[in-house]
Amino acid sequence: MKYRIIIVLAALACSVLSSCSLEEDKSVITSPDDFYQNPAQIRAGLNSMYTPLNDIYVLAYMIATEGATDLASTNYSAQKDAMLEISPSAPGVGQRVWQYGYNGVRRCTDVIRGIERSPLSAEARLPYLVEAKSVLAYYYYMLTSFFGDVPFWTDAIVTTADQDRVGRLGRTDARIIRSYFIDALNEIVPLVPQERTSDVQGNYAGSAMGWMLIAKMAAWNKDWSNVINACKHLEAIYGDLSKYSYADVMFRNKNTPESIFEIQHAWTPSGIQYITPSSLAVATVCMPYPHTPGTALYNDVTITEIGTVATAYRPLQPSSYFKGYVMPSGQGDIRRDYNMVSSWDGKAFPNGNTWLGPKFWCPDMVGNQDGNNYKVFRYADALLLLAEAYCETDSYDLSIHYLDIVRARAGLGGYGAFQTKIKLRGTIREERGRELFGEFGRKYDLVRWGVWYEQVVAYNTYSKLQQFIRPCHEYYPIPDMHVLSSHGALDNPEYKKYGIGE
Repeated sequence: MKYRIIIVLAALACSVLSSCSLEEDKSVITSPDDFYQNPAQIRAGLNSMYTPLNDIYVLAYMIATEGATDLASTNYSAQKDAMLEISPSAPGVGQRVWQYGYNGVRRCTDVIRGIERSPLSAEARLPYLVEAKSVLAYYYYMLTSFFGDVPFWTDAIVTTADQDRVGRLGRTDARIIRSYFIDALNEIVPLVPQERTSDVQGNYAGSAMGWMLIAKMAAWNKDWSNVINACKHLEAIYGDLSKYSYADVMFRNKNTPESIFEIQHAWTPSGIQYITPSSLAVATVCMPYPHTPGTALYNDVTITEIGTVATAYRPLQPSSYFKGYVMPSGQGDIRRDYNMVSSWDGKAFPNGNTWLGPKFWCPDMVGNQDGNNYKVFRYADALLLLAEAYCETDSYDLSIHYLDIVRARAGLGGYGAFQTKIKLRGTIREERGRELFGEFGRKYDLVRWGVWYEQVVAYNTYSKLQQFIRPCHEYYPIPDMHVLSSHGALDNPEYKKYGIGE
């Protein structure tokens, strides 16, 4: 998906580029009904839907979704998200996710309204609507995964009355929001070409993204029949996993055939094409630390592929649980050397340090200009969701079949004979950790399984996190400024239970 910030007519800019809170500047509300007249104008509007993602997918979001889990931590970091020193008044990256998440919702609803009112035929509009509704579903998938129950609307904000109404919405049950999109996408996704995202011109969200969102939201709702149906459609589209190289999961490899959705980045020395806040780039917390300025030394080991001028911050590190139990050495798992490194070119890092591996590094990074794409959804994820869904519906042979497909590509042997549901479930969960490590989803998996707090307390041994962690932290709080602007419609009752933010 090669989207860029595109300057369009003033009417569209007023609608989709306004501020990002639920209570926005009413002076800029306008309806771009006269804009979506042809495919080029529709594409300009569609491109605008993606840009808030670059303000969400920053290093703090990586820390929140992967570092505050059982598999990784950020030792000695001053980031509030690394320590879980968060509250409604100090929401950490929650402010960013809320602000730009709802900015994305607003852009999508504006675009959907514009497409529906365009003079194009219903047949011509359909692929654009599938794309727009899939991206809208993605913003709500993210918001519900991050905050739980959130305000929900799908109509465009056209008038000041619309703005007032939306600004006073309370929380909607996340299960209801997900069910809405499961039904909406099931209705339209089968009507467009069934193709991989990499086969869509421009790598925009298409049928594969729609099916994946159905599966993801259905898994949260424990709606296993919809998980199976959606993932079987993805299996029909993507086919044999073994034809996709695991090496392609490295963030530097963009829009590869296995990918379903990636956060798009491009960087040139002039900086013209790079649109993510550079000081917040994910790669800066994914390389060995510290970096000796002006050299290719990272934690006293030469790594020429990163280069001499990269900026490194205090990074994520794999947990002892991940290194020693989930992905131990000596098992023949090819993913281990992509996910983490304890040496490079035959030289061990001092003091037994282990760091995130080349999957996350940005070759020849200039300062903090991370030009990688960030992997969000891949086909292997869908196969593991199939394994999980069949396990939960007691179809154990099918569950093991899909589990073994993923294990085989990684160089591992088969699961073996079924013993107990609990054991199979545990293996699938560990396999998700091995396969999808660092892809912004571990916390979401732990929360939807209902084990996040217990797993983090048991296996994330970063002392400051242990000092602050509470069960309410499984979801981020709605930032105070948005609670206040809702005129009492929003609240953070789970945080109040623990005396946080009162």
